[in-house]
Amino acid sequence: MKNFVQKGEAVAYTNGTGAAIASGDAVVIGGQIGVAAVDIADGATGTVSMEGVYSLPKTAGAAIALGDAAIWDVSAGAFVPSSATPATGDVSKAVVAWVAAASADTTVMVKINVGVGTVAA
Repeated sequence: MKNFVQKGEAVAYTNGTGAAIASGDAVVIGGQIGVAAVDIADGATGTVSMEGVYSLPKTAGAAIALGDAAIWDVSAGAFVPSSATPATGDVSKAVVAWVAAASADTTVMVKINVGVGTVAA
């Protein structure tokens, strides 16, 4: 195909957050959740993975069942169950739990970018 560009597994991302991003950190890009493949200093450009299953932070206190959607809580820097009410900047509808996470767990395995995410206004 003449118009094929790439598989779309990763994107070059310029960090304008005001803080360094560590390899493995979740990165919000529009309504999508990526995972930094490398450390990205503020103002620098680095690779962010946009496909796959990752173990990422989850707030303790609520379980997330296998296959359930989760919300990225930007203020907590962690996922919360989809039953939570998203606050401004939180991203929903972008990931699903790949493995169930108990309420005491502080991480959850999620498949990223399974749909078009929504950023709460």
